[in-house]
Amino acid sequence: MTDKRQVTFTTREALFYHETIRPGKIEIIASKPMATQRDLSLAYSPGVAAPVEAIAENPQLAAKYTARSNLVAVISNGTAILGLGNLGALASKPVMEGKAVLFKRFADVDSIDIELDTEDPDKFIEAVALMEPTFGGINLEDIAAPECFIIEQALRERMNIPVMHDDQHGTAIIAAAGLINAAHITGRDLKDCRMVVNGAGASALACTALIKAMGIPHESVIVCDRSGPIYPGRDNVDQWKSAHAVPTEARSLEEALVGADIFLGLSAAGALKPEWVANMAEQPIIFAMANPTPEIMPDDAKAVKPDAIIATGRSDFPNQVNNVLGFPFIFRGALDVQATAINEEMKIAAAHAIAGLAREQVPEEVAAAYGVKHKFGPEYIIPAPFDPRLMEVVSCAVAKAAMDSGVAQAPIEDFEKYAHQLKARLNPTTSVLTRVYEEAKAHPKRVVFAEAEDDVVLRAAIQFRDFGYGTPILVGRTKAVVDRLHMLGVSDPGSFEIQNSADSVHVPEMVNFLYNRLQRRGHTERDVRRMVNQDRNVFASLLVALGHGDAMISGLTRPFAQTMKEVSLVLDPKPGQIPFGIHLMIGKNYTVFLADTTINERPTAEDLAHIAKETAAVARRLGHEPRVAFLSYSTFGNPSGRWLENIRGAVSLLDAEQPNFEYEGEMAPDAALNPKVMELYPFSRLSAPANVLIMPGLQSANLSAKLLRELGGAPTIGPMLIGMEKPVQIAPMTAIAPDVLTLAVLAAAGVTG
Repeated sequence: MTDKRQVTFTTREALFYHETIRPGKIEIIASKPMATQRDLSLAYSPGVAAPVEAIAENPQLAAKYTARSNLVAVISNGTAILGLGNLGALASKPVMEGKAVLFKRFADVDSIDIELDTEDPDKFIEAVALMEPTFGGINLEDIAAPECFIIEQALRERMNIPVMHDDQHGTAIIAAAGLINAAHITGRDLKDCRMVVNGAGASALACTALIKAMGIPHESVIVCDRSGPIYPGRDNVDQWKSAHAVPTEARSLEEALVGADIFLGLSAAGALKPEWVANMAEQPIIFAMANPTPEIMPDDAKAVKPDAIIATGRSDFPNQVNNVLGFPFIFRGALDVQATAINEEMKIAAAHAIAGLAREQVPEEVAAAYGVKHKFGPEYIIPAPFDPRLMEVVSCAVAKAAMDSGVAQAPIEDFEKYAHQLKARLNPTTSVLTRVYEEAKAHPKRVVFAEAEDDVVLRAAIQFRDFGYGTPILVGRTKAVVDRLHMLGVSDPGSFEIQNSADSVHVPEMVNFLYNRLQRRGHTERDVRRMVNQDRNVFASLLVALGHGDAMISGLTRPFAQTMKEVSLVLDPKPGQIPFGIHLMIGKNYTVFLADTTINERPTAEDLAHIAKETAAVARRLGHEPRVAFLSYSTFGNPSGRWLENIRGAVSLLDAEQPNFEYEGEMAPDAALNPKVMELYPFSRLSAPANVLIMPGLQSANLSAKLLRELGGAPTIGPMLIGMEKPVQIAPMTAIAPDVLTLAVLAAAGVTG
């Protein structure tokens, strides 16, 4: 059997990820001001009495005065953790925290993980049911069958909020969406299909039930467990399996598959043999969803049935059945109408919405992220997991189905307005950065890590390789780098490329190149040789200049200005451009681009205009429609001052060029960012608060970026270096490994020019 390796990472890197910055993956942040005594009095006593009395009189007001209507509990007892089995409640916590952050990342749903230390279904049910006043929804996770069936059914009956066991229904919804499209492509009607299901656990039975609800007749579905097909009267069949028993002469999976249209596998690696696929119907539909290795590898199935449509649970093959396409948006829609349940109608609506999205033209940025032009067909029946339209399309469909089926307590009156609200919930940068990482994986590059004797840099380089973004080239003394790799737990340091100026075969070529470049700038050949041998940034830059690497990252051991000076000995700006730096300040639903924060001390009007245009282009590449503000202490001449001409000149230059983005200036920050202040200037050309802030000089720019980073609390990316002839990034000396990794990926993916 052939195989394609998924992107892997080491245990060491996984543990470091969960440990670094702060342990775990979640924290609680207050959504209201908590700075003054008045704030505290409103938040707690005595101000809190007002919403308490209001909710006591009308329980529906809890959605208005508390976080309940956007709060989901992810609950497990750890009896079926991923593919690891029963490792207990405490061991399940990393998984449940992960599920909680996926809710927030994809659908802006606040989520808290709860691990219950019991395997008694009755105790579990009672504990969860008592928490109904706290949460707007319950996501059950990693609970073993058959207890998961008992628990979910009991909680759905007892609780008046949405309850869903995602291991069952999440997989079922995505599989059903893919199946709708596969049947469409092959010209089948579901009611005429014969399906064989291999596996009789929670996910398999939920898939079977939902697909039957969508049209495949009960008698046309054979479910197989380890003992073969389930038929009436068979021994050792529990009540959940027996619900899917059908009369059949088949006594093995092989026999059941003869002439079958669909294979749905949620079982074990290698469970489906190629010779059995050969006996299926023409254009068979094969969903081999065992992880990490499917029941049959797609190329093995295609070898015997070239016209087969195949889906797996893996990201390295087409048609990935990925629960993240469903559960965040299903709960989003259910919460927004205060649904009392997630019913079959809502699940079917989600499946049809996901299926319909795959048939639409794929946005250019999604296609670019996956390195192919996605088009509806046999290898694209399920949308890409990071398609930004999922939030709007699936949540709206679920909300409408909840209303139509009578479980919505707060119906939506204007779905067009609701769709806009959904789009505004998420910061485009977060999803676009995810696609940038995917782009790096699709087109891996060789990135030079200039300071590879530093642990932070090495951790980033290890992750860069382990996650499949490309090949790191480590610059440093060979023994020192190898020793650090050993200390960081790398078992095969020899597999990394290490470039040491003391013995590199590239040194003669480097000396010749650099001497020709610098000989008329006061440098002798001896000076050049010393630079190549002793300066890691010069050496690393030469690797890139001579084509031995595609990009480079440095900055951890020397100030930005010094590193930039050393890099500039080797690399020039792009023709007709000036280098400059951008800081990205990323909030929950906004991103602000600050430029130039690193290089140009007193930019001219031409410099400012150029920086504005290039920063607007970066903003567009990261998913934003740029609105540029040229900042100053003066707003449209008030107060007047000496240092305004370069700003006014830049605006005049853009007036002459008429670029395809909004711009305005000179203006103070509040006039650019505060809607109430903006109302004082109705003539302003900005239609909304600015998201690209062009600073008047390096002093104000650098101070602003660092103050915001230290005091603002929002995540910061940068500075990103723009405008060099080769992709170069210079990280702050205080950067941690994730910061270095992000800059390396941005350079590799070409976002920074």
